[in-house]
Amino acid sequence: MKIISISGLTDERFIRPLEHIGNLFFEDTKVVFERKEEGLHIDFKVESDEKTFTVSGQVEGESPFICTKNITELTEKEYFRQIKNAISQSYLMVLENHTGMIQKWGILTGIRPTKLLHRHIQNNVPAEEAHQALKDEYLISDEKIALMQKIIARQLTVIPDLYDLKKEVSIYIGIPFCPTKCAYCTFPAYAINGRQGSVTSFLGGLHYEMNQIGEWLKKNNIRITTVYYGGGTPTSITAEEMDMLYEQMHASFPDVDEIRELTVEAGRPDTITPEKLAVLNKWKIDRISINPQSYTQETLKAIGRHHTVEETIDKYHLARKHGMNNINMDLIIGLPGEGIKEFQHTLDHTEALMPESLTVHTLSFKRASEMTRNRAKYKVAERSEVESMMHMAEKWTKDFGYVPYYLYRQKNILGNLENVGYSKPNKESIYNIMMMEELQTVIGIGCGASSKFIHPVTGKITQFSNPKDPKTYNESFEEYTNRKIALLNEHFLSEEVK
Repeated sequence: MKIISISGLTDERFIRPLEHIGNLFFEDTKVVFERKEEGLHIDFKVESDEKTFTVSGQVEGESPFICTKNITELTEKEYFRQIKNAISQSYLMVLENHTGMIQKWGILTGIRPTKLLHRHIQNNVPAEEAHQALKDEYLISDEKIALMQKIIARQLTVIPDLYDLKKEVSIYIGIPFCPTKCAYCTFPAYAINGRQGSVTSFLGGLHYEMNQIGEWLKKNNIRITTVYYGGGTPTSITAEEMDMLYEQMHASFPDVDEIRELTVEAGRPDTITPEKLAVLNKWKIDRISINPQSYTQETLKAIGRHHTVEETIDKYHLARKHGMNNINMDLIIGLPGEGIKEFQHTLDHTEALMPESLTVHTLSFKRASEMTRNRAKYKVAERSEVESMMHMAEKWTKDFGYVPYYLYRQKNILGNLENVGYSKPNKESIYNIMMMEELQTVIGIGCGASSKFIHPVTGKITQFSNPKDPKTYNESFEEYTNRKIALLNEHFLSEEVK
């Protein structure tokens, strides 16, 4: 743990944002407002008058970094935000100077950067002015702003009515079972072997939720934009169970044939069979994910994925043979033991397959994952090598005609980078766009599924999560369904919305 002791500040509301920024430079940061012998000491000097707030930050013996903000005619909330912003910017520049590490995302630690640019577009702010605002407020680099702009342009091409879908919903259906649990995973996922009783009970609750939510949508003439089956691994259940699940979807949801996109994650190749692909065909679902993560067998073994490289390739071709014409594949940069050579090997294998879309993740040490609990066991690449691998992915996708269409970031992500979804034109995942940009309510159904209710008028977000544990879910799905319907009434049927 890195101790950063700070003098000149006393408001404890600053500690959390300063720790988040500190974590961009050091593995685990603790900020204290008292002088400590160990660690790093930063001295802040603060001056203000009626018009401006100025903060200067400095490590002893190094250059000071000064930031000034206008504080005239601000509400109390806006005033605090400007002060926090000035302190954060000065702090970032001090740490960049001290470590030699440049943060291309600036002080931004949120996971959805493109939302900020969407907000400016919705307010009819010219692009150049919006870009400058992002640089001034967050110190985001030109490189990352250009990436954001490219992604947003693609999103608005794919979904021209993106800003007009607030009165529709998308549906996420969570299947909390996998063949095994991956070392980096924190999703609600349970090894399916020996759990058939739990699976049967869970599916009963899931069918109930789908029926009740579908009935509410039909009654209130609410359309569905996309449906996404995630997890876990939705193809962990049997072909017969999948068949009954999709039959329930068609019986429950309104106008299923008009839904813009149906996606089923088949992320684990070891769950894909001809029988399951036949079921997907039967219900006209042709967008799936088959996720290699890496094409190095030693890596797959280290992270707990029990399929082989050959199995990934074989199942990809099997899916093609069964008519899957929109396949996504996930790759992860920075997996244990992997560097530039191994990632190039993965890109070479991807070139031989050419899926319609490719999501390039940067490894994140998620707090609850096995990999984080035993971090010393998993050796990962240095920051500069991780950045090189990301540039390799950017060049490879550009060379082969893929376009970036969504991105998100995570805490403790290697190199303070990002996860980027690339696709061939017109093969983008509409669900991924809707989920990441938070412009539409997404109803989560199933074990561990999270809902985000976006108020159509105010844009306020209300989050609601189902229980992660199958046993708890099985005991309480009726209660949770009723609570979601109450939130739907509140968000879609109030006088303000009408």
